[in-house]
Amino acid sequence: MPLSPRVPDLSALDLLLSVIELGSLGRAAEAHGISQPSASSRIRYLEKLVGLPVLERTTLGSRPTPAGALIAEWARVVVDAAGQLDAGIDTLRAERDSRLRVAASQTVAEYLFPGWLMTLRAAAPDTTIALESGNSVEVVHAVLDGKAAIGFIESPQNFRGIESHIVARDRLVVVVAPQHGWARHGAVALEALAETPLIQREVGSGTRTWFEHAITRSIPGWQPTVALELSSTTAIKTAVASGVGPAVLSSLAVAAEITAGTLISPTVTGLDLARTLRAIWPSGQRLTGPARDLYAIARRTQ
Repeated sequence: MPLSPRVPDLSALDLLLSVIELGSLGRAAEAHGISQPSASSRIRYLEKLVGLPVLERTTLGSRPTPAGALIAEWARVVVDAAGQLDAGIDTLRAERDSRLRVAASQTVAEYLFPGWLMTLRAAAPDTTIALESGNSVEVVHAVLDGKAAIGFIESPQNFRGIESHIVARDRLVVVVAPQHGWARHGAVALEALAETPLIQREVGSGTRTWFEHAITRSIPGWQPTVALELSSTTAIKTAVASGVGPAVLSSLAVAAEITAGTLISPTVTGLDLARTLRAIWPSGQRLTGPARDLYAIARRTQ
């Protein structure tokens, strides 16, 4: 049931107990880190609420009135209980902050998260971090099901029940084997790319979804033709390097291979493959503890 409006707040009751214990309003104010006028104002408001004087001011300090002594006796039980509540909340927060569960799409998990983790370790060395990697749809489900406090996705889709914020930017690139014709020309037209069967990630992959959306914006009604579907970025890179066919992958995922020359990235004319990577969490909730720290780290290092 609702409390009566005559019940003083905890800070006023705690201050009353301090005045009685220390024998002086000034010393009590100092102990609570407030000015003496502020302390006097709180006591006056307490007296107004209860309708009775609770302190007597003397030349030697302050002492409780009979009513004030009785109120202080009841208040001590309440203040002690509030202290136990505060300690319990601290324990719950410590337990929450001791373990962080993260879900991330493959590109983020493999190429961005390790750097974020090093920075987070320095800020929260006692926190155990568990990472679950999957495609963007799987990451969304992990966040909505409460299996992860925060997720990171590559998909351009908006998902119901999810709040999302951009934390990084990336670019998709076409990659082929060195002996492929597109490698020799150094470029491929949008129309040729759209007509070519590609090695793709599974449905639900953010990389695949983003690429298909980009093509559809340029060629309405376009339908993808998949030469081979693989659930691993590493497997796709191996298949491309073996000459199975072209693929579209994150520039982060193929940077080393392009530098080494084992994969070639021809320019695509007429197609914008820039994309964003987003942090997600359930709508209506706020990030707290290590999850909030990780989000801040990701944004700072984008």
